[in-house]
Amino acid sequence: QVQLVESGGGLVQPGGSLRLSCAASGFTFSSYAVGWYRQAPGKERELVARYTVTSSGTNYADSVKGRFTISRDNAKTTVYLQMNSLKSEDTAVYYCHALHMYTRLEYWGQGTQVTVSS
Repeated sequence: QVQLVESGGGLVQPGGSLRLSCAASGFTFSSYAVGWYRQAPGKERELVARYTVTSSGTNYADSVKGRFTISRDNAKTTVYLQMNSLKSEDTAVYYCHALHMYTRLEYWGQGTQVTVSS
C-alpha cells in the first residue's frame, strides 16, 4: 500500500520556522522525484520545492527561495522541507508529492496545515 504521510505542520508566528516531514512507504522511494506543493484557500495548488526528475537538482518557487530548503533521506524514505522566515502568505495546506522518473506515476500525501499568524 502506497503511503505519503506528512507531519510537522502547525501554527507559527511570522519569522518563525517549521520543518515538514513526509514519510513514504509502499514504493521504491529512490526511483521517484519528490517534492512539496501547497494550496492556500481559494487558490490553486502550487509548487513549493521539488527534486528534478533526474533527482540531480532542485526547483524552488521564487516566493520561497532563500527561505525554504528541501532535502531527502533515501535510507529513511523521507523527504523534508525546512521552512525559515515564515510569512503570513506561506499559510496553506502543504502536500508531499512523488513522481516516478520514467513512468510518470505519481502519488500525493493527505496534506498538513501550516498557519503563519501572530
